[in-house]
Amino acid sequence: MRYRTGIGYDIHRLVEGRKLFLGGIEIPYIKGLLGHSDGDVLLHALCDALLGALALGDIGEHFPDTDPQYRGADSAGLLKTVKGLVDKSGYRISNLDVIIIAQEPKLISFKPHMKEKICGILGVDQGVLNIKAKTNEGLDAVGRLEAIACWVSAALIAGE
Repeated sequence: MRYRTGIGYDIHRLVEGRKLFLGGIEIPYIKGLLGHSDGDVLLHALCDALLGALALGDIGEHFPDTDPQYRGADSAGLLKTVKGLVDKSGYRISNLDVIIIAQEPKLISFKPHMKEKICGILGVDQGVLNIKAKTNEGLDAVGRLEAIACWVSAALIAGE
């Protein structure tokens, strides 16, 4: 196959007493995301999208929350491991499209920093990655400030 695509999704509960990490950067906020690792929903959804494109399962299969070695893990390290699988596969990342769904905090000023961090981790040009931030207009757990979610679409192309 010349092209492969994958979709990733993640959602984590917002809780007090944790730092908020999104896209590999710390964002000042009164709550953080609850998770076995640092809870970075963007990087987790990105891992799942890339793993899906490779037909290699999901993030929970590769980095199970039952394994103590991943407790508090930096999700950037998980993404680097997944990028290694992409490299071994003979494919390269051609496009990534991200939607972060968060009622708060407002993310527009953080998007360039997330983009720089993610592209650095993946070793791709910034033109490969698009990040959108949306609210849920007060609806559901995200809209009630209980969680943050993220969707990612990934496209791979056979190496040249």
